[in-house]
Amino acid sequence: MSVTVIPCYDFGMRWEPDGRSRLEQAALELYRDNGFEKTTVTEIAARAGLTERTFFRHFADKREVLFGGAELLREYLVGQVDAAAPSLNAFEAVITALIDTADTIFEPRREPARLRQRVIEANTGLRERELVKLADLGIAISGALRERGSTEPEASLAAESGIAVLRVAFQRWTEDPGEHPLAYYVREAAEVLANTVAPQG
Repeated sequence: MSVTVIPCYDFGMRWEPDGRSRLEQAALELYRDNGFEKTTVTEIAARAGLTERTFFRHFADKREVLFGGAELLREYLVGQVDAAAPSLNAFEAVITALIDTADTIFEPRREPARLRQRVIEANTGLRERELVKLADLGIAISGALRERGSTEPEASLAAESGIAVLRVAFQRWTEDPGEHPLAYYVREAAEVLANTVAPQG
């Protein structure tokens, strides 16, 4: 999921302000209305009022509109895990990082995130790609936890638990009519998970 808007300069002739966001919004609307498979790059560019050449300056293909920001998300989240207080255990560090990421990366893009979620849920191939992205994110988080000093299996379990929390929280957030921020659902899911695995006594 991309959060950075890069103004595009087209052959020194004219500025195309907010071109990436315009293309993203146009693509999401067309994916929703016509289906991902049936939508073409030509249609996306036309809806955005830009050229196909400009589309390919921002995205390698139409799928990258949905997944092009994965690296940015990974880098930010790993950075927040690295920055978590040393006093936090592995799971607490992951949840703290997810809460910050929710507020900083996701919250300003609630409506595009909702639309993106609907598009992905409607396409088997896109759902599979989303699972791969989340798996890669879990691997990156576990690596960051090991850098903090966590050993195995603690690092991998904390990372995978964090990904589970994010998936549940994100689903609830995109279905929420607007009452709560994503961070609220991250905290809620983390608390439920903690209570579920806590020793009974």
